[in-house]
Amino acid sequence: MKILFLRFSSIGDVVITSTIVRCVRNKYPNAFLGFASKKAFSSLVQHNPHLNKVHLLDDSFDTLAQEIKAVEYTHVIDLHKNLRTKRLKRSIPKAQWFTYNKLNWQKWLLVRLRINKLPGTHIVDRYFEAIAKLNVLYDGLGMDFHFPPSFTLKSSIALPISYTVFAIGGTYATKRLPMDKIKELASVITGPLVLIGGAEDWERSKHIAGDKLVNLCGQLDLLESAHVVKQSNKVIAHDSGFMHIAAALNKPLLSIWGNTVPDFGFYPLLKENAAPAMIIEKGSDLSCRPCSKLGYDACPKGHFKCMNHSTDEIIKKLNALAE
Repeated sequence: MKILFLRFSSIGDVVITSTIVRCVRNKYPNAFLGFASKKAFSSLVQHNPHLNKVHLLDDSFDTLAQEIKAVEYTHVIDLHKNLRTKRLKRSIPKAQWFTYNKLNWQKWLLVRLRINKLPGTHIVDRYFEAIAKLNVLYDGLGMDFHFPPSFTLKSSIALPISYTVFAIGGTYATKRLPMDKIKELASVITGPLVLIGGAEDWERSKHIAGDKLVNLCGQLDLLESAHVVKQSNKVIAHDSGFMHIAAALNKPLLSIWGNTVPDFGFYPLLKENAAPAMIIEKGSDLSCRPCSKLGYDACPKGHFKCMNHSTDEIIKKLNALAE
């Protein structure tokens, strides 16, 4: 048996797939397991001990398709279900194909008409429903995050002894706290605070100040940022990839939500007996939320009330997280 998993992007989505990869491996210990993703996210899968092969999409989709075709996979678990994965079907026509229900119609109803027909379950549940014929069951152990052996940070990075991480990034502006709110939080959080984010977050973050603040935005790669999360006491994150990484690493987590909602199924998947996690979001009294299943570069209404969270509320919930 040769099984191929497909998930090309993005950070959080690829981290979530670690759950089903592990459970398939446990069910079929002798199977050959492959994973196809974008090269930009290679570090999220290439150190997974459950995988035999990682296929990376770089510049040429045809090259990727030929590489996958040569392996002669017998089963494909499509955890992306987009045009790229449909194109791959032509390369492996004899493989048994499994795809999950993206619930696009239900999401449309919620975003456009505020009618909620979503099941209220995690996307992982839909993944396992899709492969029911393989008799693979969820083991309750949440997500995994794998580092290469003996991984360490570069010597130029000095971390405090005990600290909170704030992952300030997010793909869309409407999923991120405004910078004025982040500055305010940074000024009142007790103890050392470490900021992480990509190069695109550096310009936004460079004006944040604090006696115990360490700003690492734009200085770390993905694995290094994850390692900073692993060493932390607590994590603050938006509805973003690092929310899922923090959950995979079993860190006390406070996730702050804007225009998206947990009902879409992408809330943190926690392990059994996991570290505590809390979600801060606006309630049903904000009639324009969710305005999108993904996000926007700016609030469509112009008021951005979905991220008008009380600083006191955020600090109270952050302090309530167990050390």
